[in-house]
Amino acid sequence: MLAGLGVVAFSLTFPATAWGLESFGPWSLVALRSVLAALVAGGVLLAARVPLPARRHWAGLAVVGGGVVVGFPLLTTLALQTSTTSHAAVVVGLLPLTTAVLGSLRTGERPSRAFWIAALAGAAVVIAFTVQQSGGALTTGDLYLFGALLVCAAGYTEGGRLARVMPGWQVIGWALVLCLPLAVAGSLVALPLEPVHLNAHGVLGLVWVAAGSTFLGLYVWYRGMAAIGVARASQLQLAQPLLTLVWSFLLLGEELSAAAPVAAVAVLVCIAATQRAGRRTGRRSRTVRSGPGGPS
Repeated sequence: MLAGLGVVAFSLTFPATAWGLESFGPWSLVALRSVLAALVAGGVLLAARVPLPARRHWAGLAVVGGGVVVGFPLLTTLALQTSTTSHAAVVVGLLPLTTAVLGSLRTGERPSRAFWIAALAGAAVVIAFTVQQSGGALTTGDLYLFGALLVCAAGYTEGGRLARVMPGWQVIGWALVLCLPLAVAGSLVALPLEPVHLNAHGVLGLVWVAAGSTFLGLYVWYRGMAAIGVARASQLQLAQPLLTLVWSFLLLGEELSAAAPVAAVAVLVCIAATQRAGRRTGRRSRTVRSGPGGPS
């Protein structure tokens, strides 16, 4: 449920970014997003009197910050200047599979063959649907989107690993604080250079991507990943592009094709298959570790 709540929060990121771009330039929006999220996170860390993380965790926190605090927001915001949110959902369609692969390599998780078959099938369904939605044409923002895919998968994987040794809210909190000096410097440079036209959409979009997507969304997401594993949690994101398309239809007036319900059912079947296969793998792994003579 926690990982699922994270997916719902993330699904609003692209529409909220499109709203934010009505008021701010891309560089200003990303910098202000990080500053606001870091101030929220820093305030919570101070109020809870959380001690600094151990030195060995700072490299992982830097990967989280570079991937999900700076890299993914910046690259997707630049892409949304030339791509619709529907087309940008392609990157989310590939993200679950990429995260599962990196998670297996980084954390040593070994999902079953059934898991990988279901994960590949889900990725294929989402890619086919989102490409069909965009007319099959590639945009100039696709390089940004593919770059965002890689850095975000790395940030998710490292954050899921760290969430096993510290609370998930502390993982994203310290990653945000670590990026705060860069975000402040970016704001000071970008705001004078890019026009600002404040309106209700722009302010709401900025607030959501800062507090909703970046802090609260990643908090529940990392807690969920720590509980069920990187690979299993990542496959819940197969639903994210379809949720994004629904939000884009409701909030931005983008078209939603008749194929959406069919794709939604297919994706839900694939998600159910990955979760079932993941549970079987987890039970089998615990049995092997315990063995007939007790825990090894």
